[in-house]
Amino acid sequence: MHKLRFGLDRMNNANPFGTYEPRGFVRWALEYTRTLPKKWLAQRLVYLLRTFAIRSLRGEPLDVTVFGVRMRLFPDNNMCEKRILFMPQYFDPIELGILEKRIGENFCFIDIGANVGGYTLFVAARSDGGARILAIEPQPEIFDRLSFNIRLNPFGTVKAVACAIADKQGDLTLFLDPVNRGESSLKIVGSSQAEAIRVPAMPLMDMVANEGFQRIDAMKIDAEGSEDLILGPFFENAPRSLYPTLLMIEDSHTLWQFDIPALLEKKGYRLLVRTKLNLVYELSDVEPGDVVTESVDGTISV
Repeated sequence: MHKLRFGLDRMNNANPFGTYEPRGFVRWALEYTRTLPKKWLAQRLVYLLRTFAIRSLRGEPLDVTVFGVRMRLFPDNNMCEKRILFMPQYFDPIELGILEKRIGENFCFIDIGANVGGYTLFVAARSDGGARILAIEPQPEIFDRLSFNIRLNPFGTVKAVACAIADKQGDLTLFLDPVNRGESSLKIVGSSQAEAIRVPAMPLMDMVANEGFQRIDAMKIDAEGSEDLILGPFFENAPRSLYPTLLMIEDSHTLWQFDIPALLEKKGYRLLVRTKLNLVYELSDVEPGDVVTESVDGTISV
């Protein structure tokens, strides 16, 4: 099934954008669900309309403009693409709102577990193509979709890398959920029927060094429980100058082998917000161990 689906992706990706423009009931469903508030009853209605719309597509993708960018989305087997298609107004709105406020000139963003490019292309569009973005996705089928979506948009500073980020270099086993293709992990999660494939992997510090990053303004990590394999070695080896100023992590604490929040606090991060899916941290300007004093006039010095 995986090989068949991957072949279908490549066949569809050869067709120009607009080939799979939403029509009829599907177009109406997309337009309607994008107007709904995030209420319990509205969400139930979205699920119902989404189910009928996806069934009517029979595995075909949809070509849409969302977040100000073009995307070809396959909603039948990837939850991320379903969310972007039918309710983009509620696709991590808090996280994207915080991220958008920090996008400035020459913004450097690393997207680990980029999926089909939701965060990557959001940042690219909000920076008018001026951000330097590294989108990392290990799952071959999803990487194919990510690469296609990047090519659809005129951003010359986005680079996609087909690689897993882990605690060591080499070929590692990646487990793929048969229902949600975007849910891939170096740890077995989700269905016990998960398919296993071999993918190249390397530590985050090696990736950052290979790509020549001098700073990281923001980083998003969605690794389905493998965030500890990424962050542990990175903070052991990275200089503080490479610590991401803004760090967004999928909250998979039940799968972590150590306390990531405690590590981040030790490294000088403060928790900005905990959402339903993610933890958002910001790096303090004050390094751990510095002595902070306040003068009589209220000014603070380090």
